Amino acid sequence: MKTPTSMPHLKGFRHPREVIAYAVWAYHRFAPSTADVEDLLAERGVMVSRGTIRDWVSRFGPHFAACVRRDRPGPNGKCHLDELVIPINGVKHWL
Repeated sequence: MKTPTSMPHLKGFRHPREVIAYAVWAYHRFAPSTADVEDLLAERGVMVSRGTIRDWVSRFGPHFAACVRRDRPGPNGKCHLDELVIPINGVKHWL
C-alpha cells in the first residue's frame, strides 16, 4: 500500500497511523462499504466499528482521495496496437 507522505495530524487517536491509513485508503481506492472495511480490518485482528471508519473517512478522506487520484494514471484516448506476432511451435502467427 502506498500511503501519503504528508499525512494529516493523527495525535490522540487510539489506533496507529498505519491502521487509519489502510482503512481510509481501502475505502477510497476500492469503494467498499464501511462494513466491508470493518471486515478487512477484523481479518487483520483490528476491531473497529463502522462509525469510527466513517469518522476517519470524513476527516482524512479528502487527503487520501487526492493522493489516490494523483497516483492513478490519467485517461489517454490513444491506443497504438498495430499487430502482434506470436510464435507457436516455431511458426509465427500474426494477430
